Amino acid sequence: MNTAKICSDWVGRVIDGRFALRQWLGGSEQSGVFLTELEEDRSQKAAIKLIPADARDADAQLACWARTQTLSHPHLMRLVSFGRCWIDGAALLYAVTEYSDEILSQILPDRPLTPAEAKEMLGPILDALSYLHGKGFVHGHLKPSNILVVGDQLKLSSDRLHLPGIPPAASGVYDAPEAATGNIFSAADLWSLGVTLVEILTQHTPVWDRLAQQEPVVPESIPQPFAAIARECLRPDPELRCTVNDVRASLDPAQAAPPRPRPAVKITREVTPVKLGKAALIAAVLVLVVVAAVLLLRFHRTAHAPSAGEQQTASQGAAAKAAVAERVLPDVLPAARESIRGQVNVKVRVTVDPDGQVSNAALASPGPSKYFARVALEAAQRWRFQPAQVDGRPVSSAWLLQFQFTQAGTEVTPVQAER
Repeated sequence: MNTAKICSDWVGRVIDGRFALRQWLGGSEQSGVFLTELEEDRSQKAAIKLIPADARDADAQLACWARTQTLSHPHLMRLVSFGRCWIDGAALLYAVTEYSDEILSQILPDRPLTPAEAKEMLGPILDALSYLHGKGFVHGHLKPSNILVVGDQLKLSSDRLHLPGIPPAASGVYDAPEAATGNIFSAADLWSLGVTLVEILTQHTPVWDRLAQQEPVVPESIPQPFAAIARECLRPDPELRCTVNDVRASLDPAQAAPPRPRPAVKITREVTPVKLGKAALIAAVLVLVVVAAVLLLRFHRTAHAPSAGEQQTASQGAAAKAAVAERVLPDVLPAARESIRGQVNVKVRVTVDPDGQVSNAALASPGPSKYFARVALEAAQRWRFQPAQVDGRPVSSAWLLQFQFTQAGTEVTPVQAER
C-alpha cells in the first residue's frame, strides 16, 4: 500500500476473517482506528488500528507488538491481537486493543483540568511509564490523545511503543529534541510528559522554537509544583531532565523523603528556692573547674601534637571517616546494556550533608555515552552515607563514585574525596 489511504468507508469489512470494522473512530495519514468486537465475546467492544504495512519496517513492528503483548499493567492498554491483512489489495498491519470510554484529548477543548485532577492523572501515568522503562520500552507517543479511560481506570496506549534508539514516526512538539537523531530513551517520555502537563492545565502546548534549541516557555499561570515539574521535564538536554522518581518526589515530598527523627526531649529537675543559693554556688565552682580544664587541655594539645596511635587511644572517633550506608545501582535498559562493547566508565562526584544525604551530584568524568552518564548520575543522587564525624559531630563529606558498566552488570567503587 504505497499510496492508498486508510478510508473511513471501510466500515463493514472484516479484518483477518475475525474483526469486523463496525465504526470509524478517527485517524491520520499514517493510521486509521475503527470500532470492532472481540472474537471470543461479541458483546465486548475493542479498537482496531490499521497502518500501511510498508510505512516502516513491518517485521520490526510485528516483533515489537509481540513483545508488547507480554506486558501487563493496570494502567496500560491491553494489546489483544495483531497481524497482517489486506483490503482491496492493500497490505496492512493491524493491532487490536481495549476500547476506551473516554480520551483526554476530547475533554481539553471544553476545559483544562484542575490541579487536583492533574495530580490524580499523573499517578497512573508515572506508574505506567516506570513499568514500561523497567521492561525496556519507551512509550514514544505520550500525549493527551494517548491517555485513555477504560471503565474507571486511566491507561496509556500500547499500540505504538518503541524500543530504545528507534525514532518516532513523526516529529512534533510532543517529541523530544533527540527524536530527530533516533536516540530516544526513557528521558524522551519525560519531555512528552512536560508538554502534556502544560497542555492539560492551559489547553495549549508550550511555546517552543525547535531550531533555537531553547527551553519551551512554561506559562506563569501554572501552579506549583506543576510548573517546576514541567520545566524540569522540558530540558532540551536529556541528561538534565528529571526522572519519573523526581516527578513523584515533587508531587509528594513527604512520601519521597522519610521524616527526620526528632531529638530526644531533655528532662530537667526543678530546683527549689530553698536550695537555690547553695546550688548556684556549687554550679559556679564546677563551671570554673570545667573551663580551666578545657583551657589546659587546649594548651596541651597545641604544645604537643600526639602521634596517630596516641590520637586513637586518647580520642577515638574524633575524626571518624564517613561510610556508605546504602548503595543504589543504575536502572539500565536491556537494549542499552546489550549495546556495550567492553566497558563504559563514568565518574560522579557527590557532596554529602551532615545527615548522610546527597546534597549535590555532578559528573566528574561522563565517559563516552550520555545515556550511561545520566543513569549513573540519577543513581548517585539516591545513595546514602553514614556521616563523617569530627569531635563526635557529623560533618559533610565528598565522594567519587566510579561506575563500571558491562554487558554482565554494573559495579560501583566509592572513594571518599577531599572537600
